[in-house]
Formats: sequence, structure tokens, C-alpha cells
Amino acid sequence: MMDGGTPNFKTWNILYPVYINSKKTVAEGRRIAVTKACENPTALEIGDCCGHLKIPFAIEIDKAYPRDFMQVGRVRFNLKRSDGSLHNPLIANKKQLMLRIAELVPRHPGRVKKQEPATTSNAAPAKSGKGGKKKR
Repeated sequence: MMDGGTPNFKTWNILYPVYINSKKTVAEGRRIAVTKACENPTALEIGDCCGHLKIPFAIEIDKAYPRDFMQVGRVRFNLKRSDGSLHNPLIANKKQLMLRIAELVPRHPGRVKKQEPATTSNAAPAKSGKGGKKKR
């Protein structure tokens, strides 16, 4: 967690993983286009992306999305410094941040490593094609 010495992060904006989840509908809480959204992001991945974009953030694991309480975790972030200037000049509002994070999450190191073993392991099937009982 990176709070930059700012004690009042309770006033920061909140970003739930549901907002950028391509598997959710708008009614379920998605806030950006399906084509731009990413698949099942986690609060930790979103936090890492905020850090990568030089935006102060705090991950709250004990919180859940109100419409879907099974979706645990949220990220608080602060786009502006106390003097009103932006932490990242390329990101001026919450929507721009959601779009940038949705681009970054699929390339997240933890996500890339998980997908590699699955692609290499199914090179050859273990059993021969015919199944069923053998006749005597």
C-alpha cells in the first residue's frame, strides 16, 4: 500500500474491480465498454497498475462491492495532489484511469505467468482416443 503520507485517504475515490470486468454487464456494475474492459481483474492487480501509473492508492481487502458482496476488495486512489495538480498528467478523471488500468491488467506479471503453464501442458493427450469397457 502506498498512501504518500496523506492521512485522509477516506476522501479518495473508490474503484471496484467490477467497474472494469468484461464478464459483468452494465446492470451488474461495469462502467466501461466491454471491448475495453478486462477479464476478472482483482483489487491487487488494480493496485499494482495504479502504482505503475504513479497514482497513490490503498487496497481495501476487507470491503466488498455492494451489488455483489462476493466480489471482495476495492482500491482507493487519489488523482490530484493537495495543491490541485494531477499526479499523472495523462489521467485527469476516473474514467480515464479505469480505461488505462483495463489495458494494463491483462499484461500484469502475475497474470502472464498463470497463463503460460496451461498452454504448454496440453501438448499431447495422456490417453488414447477410445474409451469405454473392454469386451472379453
